[in-house]
Amino acid sequence: MPTAPVTSDPLFDQRYRAMSARDARFDGQFITGVHSTGIYCRPSCPAVTPQQRNVVFYRTAAAAHEAGLRACKRCQPDAVPGSPEWNLRDDLASRAMRLITDGVVEREGVSGLARRLGYTTRHLSRVLQTELGAGPLALARAHRAQSARELLVSTDLPVADVAFAAGFASIRQFNETIAAVYQLTPSDIRRRWGRGAGSSTAPDGGTTLTLRLPARAPFDGPGLMRFFADHAVPGLETGDDAAFSRRLRLPHGDAEVTLTLDGDAAVRCRARLDSVADVATLVARVRRLFDLDADSVAIDAALAADARLAPLVDAVPGMRIPGSVDVEETLFRTLVGQQISVAAARTVLGRIVRDLGDGVRFPDAARIAEHGTEVLRGPATRVASIVGVARAIAEGELVLDVGLPLPELTARLLAQPGIGPWTAGYVALRALGNPDVLLSSDLVMVQSARALGIADTARGLEAAGRAWSPWRSYAGMHLWRARPKADAPQR
Repeated sequence: MPTAPVTSDPLFDQRYRAMSARDARFDGQFITGVHSTGIYCRPSCPAVTPQQRNVVFYRTAAAAHEAGLRACKRCQPDAVPGSPEWNLRDDLASRAMRLITDGVVEREGVSGLARRLGYTTRHLSRVLQTELGAGPLALARAHRAQSARELLVSTDLPVADVAFAAGFASIRQFNETIAAVYQLTPSDIRRRWGRGAGSSTAPDGGTTLTLRLPARAPFDGPGLMRFFADHAVPGLETGDDAAFSRRLRLPHGDAEVTLTLDGDAAVRCRARLDSVADVATLVARVRRLFDLDADSVAIDAALAADARLAPLVDAVPGMRIPGSVDVEETLFRTLVGQQISVAAARTVLGRIVRDLGDGVRFPDAARIAEHGTEVLRGPATRVASIVGVARAIAEGELVLDVGLPLPELTARLLAQPGIGPWTAGYVALRALGNPDVLLSSDLVMVQSARALGIADTARGLEAAGRAWSPWRSYAGMHLWRARPKADAPQR
């Protein structure tokens, strides 16, 4: 039976203190395995604190399950925000986890996951087993089980629909996995924890459901809602201080989603999907859009240590990065919005959606490559750049996804004519959710930094920002929010 190390381990000691204090801030960041009882828990589990010799901490629920443990029925360790580590780190394991939560293993298999990451399946499996305590199949299986539990609890979807929505290939596989992870049947889970949020089948065969997606407090949800409303593209999106709605393209069809705030630290997602198989992918992308897994306590504490940033952090605790539901769409929106106001960019993007994307969808790269010159306005070089990028994507020369490391994404973008460092950095900020991108050349950021006495130039801001690593993206969001009132709306 695994036991805690006898010699002192600072990381073990820190986690054991957090668990002993039942500190909810660490929920989702690690798993407490209690081998004397055979269960794994979230750090804030209210059960009696186990003795150190019986505890092993795991980075993932999959690793705990691979070690022979089952999920605690009392604290529901998977009903919490996910780990912020997958965005904070940019190593192979973290990039793999970003793709696994997006459903790549279910759609493309382990070989497809390895291909996207640029490694052999054998090497990928070895790294994940070493780093995370479980291989790609086990990690994907744990993610499916967690998605299924949330659907069982939050909706009244038939159990068979839950199985396929969570990514299981068969009802038998679904039942066996739920029994192994929770030692309960799907019906037992629904009876024990069901909250009664509804779901239904639409007349055209689609599925409508509502899910509650938790965040780590503090959470600046109102600020995100305002950002999305300010940048809403006519025909594609609508938004105000209370709700944000849009259509998005998923692997098996489209979804129409309406997102509202639910209390101080959650987002309620009401969605109508063409295919129930896209539920888990939808959840992963909404979580990224609202940066729900960020560790705000750690971020705020680090940034507030700089006396010049402290008033900004005090004014807006829980700052989040406004994320993205599609890397390619984010790139085109960024290219269109360069060097023009947000209002002008919305007008152009609305025209693109109307003329190239059937009025309700953002067009794919092939449509922009073929017809972009008919719709885009402005300098010929900028139009040529956008169309050229679209052609590179459509022809497979430029491949973008959330599994790319920051340096590689940046290099691929900078290799395209017309894309400079600011554009590449902004796409990385929004699409990857990378926490450590400071757009120091941004004029609004420099103006805010000057007003706060941080720096007068882009070079000075870059130098000052080194002290904010690894949270420079959030520092930049604070600087945008603190822009002088006479300036244009934030990016």
